[in-house]
Amino acid sequence: MNQINSLRDFTLLDLAQFTKEGKYDSTFSGDWFLYFVGRDNVHEVLKYVLSRVTTSLYLNMFGFDDDELNQIIMQKVLDPTITVLITLDKSQAGGFHEKMLLDADQKQNLSLFNSHFVVGQSATHQISHTKGFVADGKVGGEGSTNWSNSGEGTFVVKDKAGGVGYKAQNNTQTIFTDQDAITRFTAELINEHIIAQKANKI
Repeated sequence: MNQINSLRDFTLLDLAQFTKEGKYDSTFSGDWFLYFVGRDNVHEVLKYVLSRVTTSLYLNMFGFDDDELNQIIMQKVLDPTITVLITLDKSQAGGFHEKMLLDADQKQNLSLFNSHFVVGQSATHQISHTKGFVADGKVGGEGSTNWSNSGEGTFVVKDKAGGVGYKAQNNTQTIFTDQDAITRFTAELINEHIIAQKANKI
């Protein structure tokens, strides 16, 4: 397993520990893997990747209600050596964690930290429903998973799903390193951010 706190030498094998089996099948392609909420530890998958960002993070998230992931994101947002581009959906902007980002932007002018944050909609004034990111231009994540306890099926019993209070929606989370997908998804995340910015100026 990659012990260095960066994505420099990251491979998807680093995340096998968070699957139900603790390993991938022999047919695993090496550049894509699909994790299932309620079966695999999706929260730890997201935490592992996001905590290792050292260069850039492009992110669009519809549901943003995870204390631990929010703390990680705030560390990146306030680090001037990391370029952060965050787009959140307008209909979700009243949430606690969205408000925390908005307040930080107003109080500290996050653009001075090389962080750019916008709340908005799609080009056709629908919800901005993308749930994904590109980390350090190396690792992508995309799926139906909102960042919340039930969205991720956050494990309340160590190393296994279940326990008192455990909730898990039917969600998926893909992590990928395919360079073509990384390039195209980065461009899409930037485009969605610009569209949301322009809409706010109208």
